[in-house]
Amino acid sequence: MNTTEPIIMIVDDDERNTRLLKAQLEAEGYGTMAALSGQECLSQLRERLPDLILLDIMMPGLSGFEVAGRLKADSRTKNIPIIMITALEDRDSKIKALYLGAEEFLNKPVDRAELQIRVRNLLRLKEYQNFLAEYNRRLEAQVAERTADLWKSYRETIYIMTSAAEYKDEDTGAHVQRVSHYTRDLARTLGQDAAFCDHIFYASPMHDVGKIAIPDHVLLKPGTLTPDEWAIMKSHSDFGARILESGDSPYLEMARAIALGHHERWDGSGYPGGLKGESIPLPARIMAVCDVYDALRSRRPYKPAFSHERALAIITEGDDRTQPGHFDPAVHGAFADRAGEMSRIYAEIQD
Repeated sequence: MNTTEPIIMIVDDDERNTRLLKAQLEAEGYGTMAALSGQECLSQLRERLPDLILLDIMMPGLSGFEVAGRLKADSRTKNIPIIMITALEDRDSKIKALYLGAEEFLNKPVDRAELQIRVRNLLRLKEYQNFLAEYNRRLEAQVAERTADLWKSYRETIYIMTSAAEYKDEDTGAHVQRVSHYTRDLARTLGQDAAFCDHIFYASPMHDVGKIAIPDHVLLKPGTLTPDEWAIMKSHSDFGARILESGDSPYLEMARAIALGHHERWDGSGYPGGLKGESIPLPARIMAVCDVYDALRSRRPYKPAFSHERALAIITEGDDRTQPGHFDPAVHGAFADRAGEMSRIYAEIQD
């Protein structure tokens, strides 16, 4: 709790009242501030905040009502307790002061014992409120720190799983880094929020984690796959989804959707589920065009690397394996608009 002496501000246009209250409060061990007008009070509070304010109602210029209203409307001063000091006896004045946020009243002439009790009680309340505020601040800081640690552990999990997939295929190291940037850029272009863009950046590298389960003689075969081998290769989508299904972080949930659906096609001709249109999750639709682009640009056991121009032409115009109708039209359009950025990312991130 607070061990420094509380500071009490006295606001009264009558200097005699101010001196009397100041003497009484300082005799009780309190520090004091004084202002002879409402405007002077507000000016002093810009530099220093007291723990409690004794505020006269009847003052020339800004009345005590006006000062109290401004103090309670200001986030810096709204939690400072106010005791209104008044010679008024009417009920309406007290109700108005309470409505404006004053905590207590004292009638003139101020009784010293009553002043001591009211001040002591409000300062105890203020001290407890300060304690709760500090406790909540520390609690929020701890929660934020633990949340940051949790996100860090999620990302470490992603890194470990992605590294395991890379171990199986030496050509995928830079590929998984690039798809992070491709997918995040397209997500932003499509107007997705910051959380979606963050999640897809970390989730997309796990799109082929299921290749861990594919035998090397199939995964690394330099020639054309037989129908049986192709069936084995396609199973990596299901394997990836199974590997990721036990995770409950938003990263792993999105990664599962991408792993399972990034070979689905808008026209329904993809695998493993033959999903069509918007039944394919958006992260997988974004990943689909990014994966094709990077595969076309990269050397693989079964093909050389293609230029950006050739890869772009295949995606936008089609060839014997890839057609524009394979992709979500909105994602396809965003990719065409951002083709220059895709090329820059590919050139910048290399093994």
